[in-house]
Amino acid sequence: MNRVRVISCCLLALSMLASMFPRMGLTAASAQVKPGDVITPDNAARVKDLLPPGSYWRVVNGMVMKITSSDRIDWPPPYREATEKYSAQVRLTEDHRSLAGYVAGQPFPLLDPNDPNVATKIMWNNAFRPMWTDDVDARFFGCSSVYEGLHNPYKEIDFTLVGHYMIYNEVGRTEVEPIPIDPDFKITGRYFLMALHPVLAPAAAKGAGLIRYRYAKPTKGDDFWFFNPGQHRVRRFSEVMGSEGGTNQFYPDDYEGFSAKNENYNWRFLGEKQMLGSVNGSVVPGPVCPHDGGGSVCPAEWQMRHVYIIEGTARPERMNEDLYSKHVVFIDSEIDAVLEHDSYDRRGELYHAFTNWLTYRDRTVPDARIAIYPFKRVFQVNGTSTDVQSGLSQFCDLPTPNAPEKECWYINMGAVHLPDFSVDAMVRDAQR
Repeated sequence: MNRVRVISCCLLALSMLASMFPRMGLTAASAQVKPGDVITPDNAARVKDLLPPGSYWRVVNGMVMKITSSDRIDWPPPYREATEKYSAQVRLTEDHRSLAGYVAGQPFPLLDPNDPNVATKIMWNNAFRPMWTDDVDARFFGCSSVYEGLHNPYKEIDFTLVGHYMIYNEVGRTEVEPIPIDPDFKITGRYFLMALHPVLAPAAAKGAGLIRYRYAKPTKGDDFWFFNPGQHRVRRFSEVMGSEGGTNQFYPDDYEGFSAKNENYNWRFLGEKQMLGSVNGSVVPGPVCPHDGGGSVCPAEWQMRHVYIIEGTARPERMNEDLYSKHVVFIDSEIDAVLEHDSYDRRGELYHAFTNWLTYRDRTVPDARIAIYPFKRVFQVNGTSTDVQSGLSQFCDLPTPNAPEKECWYINMGAVHLPDFSVDAMVRDAQR
């Protein structure tokens, strides 16, 4: 039996095990909740051991959870096929930090919790997760800044609306030509390109934009360009902007939960357990919580998930200006998506909490006309980043209610191309 056949059989076995997670591995804590339960601040203690600290903080401060049965979430077939074809050749480099031999699919489908490098492998699986592999264009998404807290009235401090959040992957492509690697990768060495522009609101920032390039070379930091429409000037920034250069509570390294360069951190595996996550919401975008000032989705569906818990600390030689003493990332083992990212200040106290709300379907909204897929896939529908020490929260909708474009997520549809990620394109968008 060849190695590809072995990987294929192992993936099938893992898939079967994943479908059994709702029945297996139940902890004493998980037995305290069952489908149909409603969790509020009054009974929050029931789920304290089933939530990351940041999510538990939200429940204590007003978020309401509806417990549902656990769903099996399948990978897109092209991603699974790429994993079966290429994963046997993937390994970590000699320093155990970077990828070698990666082409497409999940880099490490077979994980051993006793492997001293398992945390790094999980973070690489997250970097090349199946949510999108080729390109994405998230249109007209908005974020509101509020003060989150128990019984806080809803008061929008400011509102940011962005025309496009775009990503183009040069490696790991599975659905849109060129597959599996864009020839440009051999020239530029870029893993992916990200662009966020133009900002449409508030008026003071209208036309602003951001571009980011991620490189495969471990020692080459990300490139950032920021367009300031008031000064009509493009500025280039160092990699530090990723953890410090965002607006309000979202930094670029927080996008999608965790987007920093893996080699910039030392990773430690803290364990795996059954925890609650919101991965298949029924309402898109989710309802703004009326009990906490509007900093979360509630009520929303939460279900038991098998979760990896990873701790990351910045390497001083790579990130000597990191804001945080450590990051703790909670990753769903079935979809490799970040459910929660908790960041701690220099005193070791919880500082920022990022929470993801996801859904699993073949389109983001029921009346979609274009963004319809031949199989179900995972979409991000809401995300919140909160300074839990002050309560200042930035709550984002994807798609944004009342936006001119309702379908929002165009994933692996060839909706964006390399020229869209140039400085010229960013400036041009600002002038439209």
